[in-house]
Amino acid sequence: MDQQLNENLSDFAYPPPPVNTDLEHVWEFAGQRLDSGNFTNAMVHFYRGEVTRSNVWRQRLDATTNWAVITTGAALTFVFSDVLNTASILLIDSMFVLLFLFIEARRYRYYELWTNRVRIMEKNFFVGLLSPPFMPHADWADKLTESLNHPRFPIGLLEALGRRYRRNYAPIFLILAFSWIGKIYMHPVEVTSLGEFVERSSMGPLPGWLVLTIGFIFNGGLIALGIFTAGLRETQGEILSSTTSRWSGWLSRLRHLTWDTFETDIPRMARFDSRKQLAYIISDKIEEVSQLLLKELGRGVTLINAKGMYTGKEHGVLMCALEARQKTALRQLVCKADPDAFVILTPVEDVRGGGFRPLET
Repeated sequence: MDQQLNENLSDFAYPPPPVNTDLEHVWEFAGQRLDSGNFTNAMVHFYRGEVTRSNVWRQRLDATTNWAVITTGAALTFVFSDVLNTASILLIDSMFVLLFLFIEARRYRYYELWTNRVRIMEKNFFVGLLSPPFMPHADWADKLTESLNHPRFPIGLLEALGRRYRRNYAPIFLILAFSWIGKIYMHPVEVTSLGEFVERSSMGPLPGWLVLTIGFIFNGGLIALGIFTAGLRETQGEILSSTTSRWSGWLSRLRHLTWDTFETDIPRMARFDSRKQLAYIISDKIEEVSQLLLKELGRGVTLINAKGMYTGKEHGVLMCALEARQKTALRQLVCKADPDAFVILTPVEDVRGGGFRPLET
């Protein structure tokens, strides 16, 4: 009976390749014995599907920009068609354009998801076919598999907002702002003093100075968003201009300045990275560092014995899982206990157990 069961189970096993099979041209992919032609055919169809999805979301981006342009044009036409028409319409339209920017940023993240898959295939599979020998990156299939099993946006919301603002929405917001200033200045007659301009800027129960302050904060915040996100390059789905490298250099200097002043990396704080962090701390003062982390940080610490291969000296390595918001505190505590310590901080996908999410049963 056991022999019969084994024979039946063998029917479901992958048959061994024929003796004369050219193993160099057989793909052992996910347990499937596919020859290169079948595998290439499957990848071509997959590539076409991802390109189609990418194009669909590209069109949705253009549609959102069209909404912003049309509403801006309609508002400008109404406001300047009659000297008695209120300039408040331009402020209301600015709120609508801001809403369109958020909608477009969300759509842009989906667009980057599909485009990122397309770029993985282009850089690895198709480039390998065009430039023999076929030597793609070792983990390109794992990246595609992970993206299909666990889809995640490859770009953060702030980077998406900043990129869409710089490319499309900055001119629209500037046109609305200067048009509002021009309307207040010209209609019904030209202002003769700054006080008169401030008085005309009032809107309902809001005094003019408050409306101007809100306007400066609103537009200043948008400009800061465009500047501080210029150096973020979480994905390579689209062609980035050469000015990005210059922005990156400027932002690098700004990060050093803000860190020296506030001990806080302000540009990186704007990304709101909520992923858990894993810290490795190499120090000769293990007890002092661990006690500070246990008492002040409230996180568990694990000691790993290690040996430096260059010096041959025994060291202690502390491993600690923590929240993203605790990174600065950890660096300060380690520096307090051992200024010569070596610290490695890296984001992790998931942390479960005591102090974090419970283990799944």
